Amino acid sequence: MSYTERLAAIRQQMKEQGLSAYIIPSADPHISEYLPDRYKCIYFASGFTGSAGTLVITQDFAGLWTDARYFEQAVDQLAASGFELVKLQVQHAPEYIGWLAGRLNQGETVGYDAKLISVGLAELLEQELAPLGIALATDRDLLDPIWEGRPDLPTAPAYLLGEELTGQSTTAKLEKLRKSLQKQRADYHLISSLDDMAWLFNMRGADVKCNPVVLSFALISQENAVLFIDQAKLSEADKKKLMADGVELQPYEMVERLLAELPAGSSILIDPKRNCYALYKQLPDGVRVIQNTNPTTFFKAVKNEVEVENTRKTMVKDGVALTRFFKWLEENLGKTTITEISVADILRDFRAEQEGFIGESFDTIAGYKAHGALPHYKATPESDVELKADGLFLLDSGGQYTTGTTDITRVVSLGNLTDAEKTDYTLVLKGMIDGATARFPKGTRGYQIDAITRKPLWDHARNYGHGTGHGVGFALNVHEGPHVFNPSPTPVDIELGMITSVEPGIYRPNQYGIRIENLVLTIPDEANDFGEFFTFEHLTLALIDTAPVKKELLDERQIQWLNDYNQLVVEKLGPHLSEEELNWLKEKAKAV
Repeated sequence: MSYTERLAAIRQQMKEQGLSAYIIPSADPHISEYLPDRYKCIYFASGFTGSAGTLVITQDFAGLWTDARYFEQAVDQLAASGFELVKLQVQHAPEYIGWLAGRLNQGETVGYDAKLISVGLAELLEQELAPLGIALATDRDLLDPIWEGRPDLPTAPAYLLGEELTGQSTTAKLEKLRKSLQKQRADYHLISSLDDMAWLFNMRGADVKCNPVVLSFALISQENAVLFIDQAKLSEADKKKLMADGVELQPYEMVERLLAELPAGSSILIDPKRNCYALYKQLPDGVRVIQNTNPTTFFKAVKNEVEVENTRKTMVKDGVALTRFFKWLEENLGKTTITEISVADILRDFRAEQEGFIGESFDTIAGYKAHGALPHYKATPESDVELKADGLFLLDSGGQYTTGTTDITRVVSLGNLTDAEKTDYTLVLKGMIDGATARFPKGTRGYQIDAITRKPLWDHARNYGHGTGHGVGFALNVHEGPHVFNPSPTPVDIELGMITSVEPGIYRPNQYGIRIENLVLTIPDEANDFGEFFTFEHLTLALIDTAPVKKELLDERQIQWLNDYNQLVVEKLGPHLSEEELNWLKEKAKAV
């Protein structure tokens, strides 16, 4: 069935069920960013593979609302699908709701599947559309009837991590969580978000590509901790360990029933952004709902000393793999056929040689020349191109290890760079250095770091359409909240122990793209009469290419930092490299 045929089949069901519009979000019942194959509904309906977006279908229009990261990708992938790109003005904003409000009339109905819509989004739809007399049908899955061979839920094994890796037991984490529930006067707490589940129970798995998580829910009270999971995924030893930690195991699908049985007069804490509306609707009328961010989201964002030290070791492993890769690339370019796809495969092989490697932390973005201008580009057999000794090559990649998660972007010169390419490269480097070396007072928030990072680009009338940085998990999701470095006024302080990316960029459509990314750890800097000040420790250890640098655009402090950083890379990685590899790295790391 083609995409246009699928769209026609959805519209036919809409007609039969009296729906004027139908919403398909990028989500699953856990409101995940990255999805199991069963819930890749946008891809099934339209062919779009991006990790963020919403489809809205009426009888005379079908659109994909997505942000600037995916504009060019969406145009390509939606061609001949029947869907059109609608460009979001604000990243992640549900701007389609206003479009529906202006498009539909009183008495019409909008449908969606409540398993795929967060509590907060469902309430926003109700607030915006109900006063206009527009009804909402929340139990409509129009994809399942037409999805032949729809994938089943994943059955990959799950496993527990020891305290030598996590630094804290499940028992201790539950105790900390229960104290938070007491303060919020919540009798129960529902957790659906998979990274929160993984952190709380020190549990990892492979149910979602690149994310070592396990499909599961939890219902926590002062007396009980119930983990809803397919128990066939766990070994007998791990089941016993969980039960010894005070965790009761129940089948995955039992969560709805236990929610429906909560006693009247009790209270439950629910994160409206990380729980689906279908579960929310199971709660009895007499249960008081407290809407707030999962406490575990804040807990896991601040890494403990064991997690930090393990992450530092992971960065050495990852840096060794990247050094070997870039040496290989330089020595083989022009001698053998190297394409964007083969590059990603070879880099994965270098990472797989490292101890504790689990897999990639996201699909590698290997963008040569014009493809580098697509921030979330992923090469396909149709788009794959060969790398030549000419122009810029952008490589954004990461690894999952039992000892931590990495995310790094480097851009290298393959030869014959233009003055414009060198200028843009140097401005991005300036932004990365300024953002990642900032000194800032306690209480600073992500949008302030974002502005510091962008200023060197703004000074030259340049900008980029994505955020400057995101939190990163420990052997967990490469995108982790609650903190972000982006222009939105997110009310979350940058705290000691948080790991965040700093990744400014410049993108020239149909020409090239540049992004340079390091992960940083928030550390103490200075305390004086003006208060406490923090700064960042660079965790990422991989050479920054100096060949494209225009030295005259850097100030002395930035030049010193660049030279010192590359020498630090040599010092930290040297003991793990062969003599030949080390000599190559030393040559590349010579001071500018």
